[in-house]
Amino acid sequence: MTNPESASFAPGARILVRDEEWLVRTAKPTPYDGTMIKAVGVSEFVQDVEATFFTGLEDVHAMRPEDTVLVQDTSSRFRRGRLFLEAVLRRTPLPRSERGLALADRFLLDPLPYQQRPVELALSGLRPRILLADVVGLGKTLEIGLILAELIRRGRGDRILVVSPQQVLEQFQRELWTRFAIPLVRLDSTGIQRIQQEIPAGRNPFTYFKRAIISVDTLKDAGQFGHHLDAITWDAVVVDESHNLINKGTQRNELARRLAAKTDALLLASATPHNGDKESFAELISLLDPAAIANKKDYKAKDIEHLYLRRTKISPEVRDAIGDRWADRGPSVPLHCPATPAEEKIFAELTDVWLAGHWSDEPLRGLDRLFPYTLLKSLLSSHRALATTVEARRKKATGTEAVALDRLAELTSAMTDRDSSKLNRLVGELEKIGVKPGSTTRVVVFSERVPTLKWLAEIVPGKLGLKAGAVRVMHGGLTDAEEQKVLQEFELESSEVRLLFTGDVASEGVNLHQQCHHLIHYDIPWSLIRIEQRNGRIDRYGQRHQPQFRALILTSEVLDAKDDRTVAEKLLDREEIAHRSLGSVEAMTGLYDAKVEEDRLVKDLLEGKTVEESYDGGFELDVLANLVAGVGEVPAATEVPRARVPKLFDSTSEFVDVALRELYDDKPEDAIDLRREDELITFLAPDDLMHRLSDLPKSYLKAHEEGERLRLKVTFDRKLGQRKLDEARKATTTTWPDIAFLSDVHPMVDWLVDKVLIRLGRQQAPVLTADVDGPVFLVQGVYGNRLGQPTVVEWMAVSGLPGTPVIKPMDEALDAAGVGPKMVNRAVAIPLDEVQALVPQAVAAARQHLADKRDEWAAANAEPLRRYRERLTRFEKQSRLDELPAPLQQKRRSQVRATVDEQNDLLNRLEAAGDPLLRVLAVLVNAPETVA
Repeated sequence: MTNPESASFAPGARILVRDEEWLVRTAKPTPYDGTMIKAVGVSEFVQDVEATFFTGLEDVHAMRPEDTVLVQDTSSRFRRGRLFLEAVLRRTPLPRSERGLALADRFLLDPLPYQQRPVELALSGLRPRILLADVVGLGKTLEIGLILAELIRRGRGDRILVVSPQQVLEQFQRELWTRFAIPLVRLDSTGIQRIQQEIPAGRNPFTYFKRAIISVDTLKDAGQFGHHLDAITWDAVVVDESHNLINKGTQRNELARRLAAKTDALLLASATPHNGDKESFAELISLLDPAAIANKKDYKAKDIEHLYLRRTKISPEVRDAIGDRWADRGPSVPLHCPATPAEEKIFAELTDVWLAGHWSDEPLRGLDRLFPYTLLKSLLSSHRALATTVEARRKKATGTEAVALDRLAELTSAMTDRDSSKLNRLVGELEKIGVKPGSTTRVVVFSERVPTLKWLAEIVPGKLGLKAGAVRVMHGGLTDAEEQKVLQEFELESSEVRLLFTGDVASEGVNLHQQCHHLIHYDIPWSLIRIEQRNGRIDRYGQRHQPQFRALILTSEVLDAKDDRTVAEKLLDREEIAHRSLGSVEAMTGLYDAKVEEDRLVKDLLEGKTVEESYDGGFELDVLANLVAGVGEVPAATEVPRARVPKLFDSTSEFVDVALRELYDDKPEDAIDLRREDELITFLAPDDLMHRLSDLPKSYLKAHEEGERLRLKVTFDRKLGQRKLDEARKATTTTWPDIAFLSDVHPMVDWLVDKVLIRLGRQQAPVLTADVDGPVFLVQGVYGNRLGQPTVVEWMAVSGLPGTPVIKPMDEALDAAGVGPKMVNRAVAIPLDEVQALVPQAVAAARQHLADKRDEWAAANAEPLRRYRERLTRFEKQSRLDELPAPLQQKRRSQVRATVDEQNDLLNRLEAAGDPLLRVLAVLVNAPETVA
């Protein structure tokens, strides 16, 4: 058996297992079975077969670089050799020491520095573990996509799990595919059924699907998924709307801790990252770095700045970048709706009986004190909502309360739709906006109450002359599939939908801005946070029209009545002021949880305070708002660092074109029916490529079927890709474009890289003639850590043999030798014996070069580890065990010690380990003399 401690298996290397040759994709040490190697078959009987091997269980042979066999490259313009070198460069992960972005401008999105900044932060730490807390609308999904793509390029994004609210599953999946070409299998209710149909009973679904997106409510069921999650490790886990994980002891919090322990990269995203409580926020931060905060009651911004990023629309880098890609929002317009006589009777009853406390003979305590405000908010929504609230309470009411409820029910039932002031004003405003038969104008109407939503959907279309199909309703009672269907229909330009009546289920994470810039608050939540979240559905990056906001304000002439002017209108005004002056409402509220904010406001109202007193003087401004505000802001002119990545082709487009011609002997038109039309490429996908696309939605794949095959349509042209993305929203059935943008991480590019790598025979290296004085050996050297990640990748050109070897950077040697598409291959036979004999010397010279620089590289790699060890020391000292009661000190001491031991173990595994892996990639020789 191969010794797992001494063997090195770098991605792109070739190995022999079971007398067959395999290409290494990833290699990671395991606690018990040696190194786990994921590979794809190269030799004839296993070609394109994916397999996993463990060095502790299999006889795995790593090929010695000294045994490399040189073969003359006879292809036109040496394309086989150039393709092979390019494929090795692309397959080799960037080392941990490379902090710059390699793929920043390779995707279907505007390359904005502020959206690239989170990638820089993620790559700067020991592990990519950060909290993305940009305010609503800045593009956190795009930031996540950029991070995941960079991790894939680094060989650290093979297994990805995205956890999100159910209503954004398809939206998130679609964004990652159409913008970045990262496929995720969607495990919604339909996807779960697919699991049951396609994999054996009891099998771990997350072994079957290596990149998946699933809702937090589905995954939090520990009984169904807990044991599966404990048995799997991830390269990257993304949790969207991560503020839902905060509450300790909940299923969601337990899920978060499970996932945090089983992944290298952890990306948390939330525009409202905490509830204002420093200890709760510290718990969330501990998921990212258990040793970041020693005292959860006392910590500073510098303790978390390596984990946290928050910007607003007025942050300098954001403000200077968005330009016309995000139209400035219009004012929030309050629309006063004077109460009708029937509504005034109800206002009088609520004021004189319920808010005055005359509805119960018993002292009011706990939730009973809040119930009158529940009735009030129901009335401010609609008489239908009030009737539902009253009826639900009547079922358990007795005595004086039952009598009061009967009176309220009588007044409510006497009210007709014609008596609704808000309804009449809503219809008038929709007509004013232009919602009518034949119009393309769309409006989203928010309400907190489901009865209100259903009632509006029934009554409004007829008043506007609209067909029933022009209206959709969305609320928390819908299934995930129903929610996604509603959102897709509202987003499609060709859809007949014109009005979306929705609850606050659509206020988090959902994009409604593609075809809509009008939003009406039918009722207003008593929370600035929720108002901001609602407005952010149409006021977000990519909105080309000025967002228009209106709010229906029900007013009453009843003395001391608490109508919408008492709270709602004031909150509407405050949200607008906060947005324009502060960029977000958090500094004004001091809170980050909508329910906590509303509960505090109602409590203050019960104590006789006004809204102004509650927000301006009724609480101490949360120190956490100052602690985390603006963390991660940088001057607008600061550049995001770029990675230095050697390349042999000017573009991925050129690499793909040349690779297809090499694979199909210059006739891809015949072999795969390849067709080119300007910037569009279409072809019939081979079976092994179809397999790599199987995670995409069945409907998407079916739309590309041509007989038994898939006809793929791809482009490198951003303008065409964006146009097709825009056109998809005008389609009749789907918002997925039929043409895919071909990014560097697209499965097709990945497939071509593998295909090119196996064109050469077992442990062969091509020989190219070029403008060189003597043989130049191109050698790759890789040092790795105990996690199987490269810490150093050195691309060397060894010349001067057999005399004194000279080592230069490989890219410099390639440029100097004129290696490129203008090369001419005269196919003159090259005597290889003398060059072959120099291979061991070239390997020895490269090995010595690596040994000479090892201490320098080790010191550079060790520096961030040293700094983190200092943090661990501070963490242990600052944990303040002496402040705890004696019975708790031992327990806390054990927890601190366990954290320190766990983090030290991680540091040990991140240290460089073992000897380098060397590979002879190619040899450049001068052209032999020819005889006329």
